[in-house]
Amino acid sequence: MKIWKLVAGILSIVLFVFVTFQSCAAGLANSLEENGEVSGSAGLIVAVFMLVGGIVSIATRNSEKKGGNIALIVLFGLAALIGFAGAGSFGDLKIWSGWCLINLILAVVALITGGKKFKTTPPDSLQSD
Repeated sequence: MKIWKLVAGILSIVLFVFVTFQSCAAGLANSLEENGEVSGSAGLIVAVFMLVGGIVSIATRNSEKKGGNIALIVLFGLAALIGFAGAGSFGDLKIWSGWCLINLILAVVALITGGKKFKTTPPDSLQSD
């Protein structure tokens, strides 16, 4: 999970830039159309959660404690919830929220399997006495 945390953290930080620009454009479109949607603002909140989640993911990738994984669950969980709830006509926000949901699921897996050392032993037929 250490490699995944590093890769997911870097990708989340890079995606933060794209989500921010798209959210600003969606917010501008929402205000020009006066449609009452909040998808641009929701996108900015998701982008900030992605940035913070990416930083936490990179910073805690070598940690054996559960705090980093719990923080990732909260950050990416809130990002996914806000993103899916506020997407409106901003369709790409559902994609970014899906990315946050994937990170949430993998943080839960890391929390459950964290600290367990998997021991590999050859089958009985290959062991010598």
